[in-house]
Amino acid sequence: MSQPVPRRRMSGIGRVLVVVYAIMALAATGRSFVQIVREFDEAPVAYTLSAVAAVVYIVATLALVFAGRTIWYRIAWAAIGFELVGVLVVGTLSLLDPALFQHPTVWSLYGIGYLFIPLILPFFGLWWLWTHRIAALAGSPR
Repeated sequence: MSQPVPRRRMSGIGRVLVVVYAIMALAATGRSFVQIVREFDEAPVAYTLSAVAAVVYIVATLALVFAGRTIWYRIAWAAIGFELVGVLVVGTLSLLDPALFQHPTVWSLYGIGYLFIPLILPFFGLWWLWTHRIAALAGSPR
């Protein structure tokens, strides 16, 4: 009877990424909730984008935690890739046409309200996924 190969637990930068993503998930969720409840009619697009960012951070956090499984590894790539595109597009649009985002979102001005963490974080996330690709793809298909 063969025993399953034990999976290495996440450590180092992987743990730091999960913690930062979890903090961003909480911050973005709280911010979008308050914005939507209090003043959604003032800026529905901006506040919906904040809610989308919150969902992306939640999904990315979970996907990084379970990235040892192939499906979660792929979900992590999709979520973090979407995050990077989102912060670059919204950040650029908020610079080019400030009237679009008079009410800030998580990703406005490349995440200036969050010390540019939304701009930097996906690069670290994608780097971590890339350096751990073989281990994740060799993991279980679940």
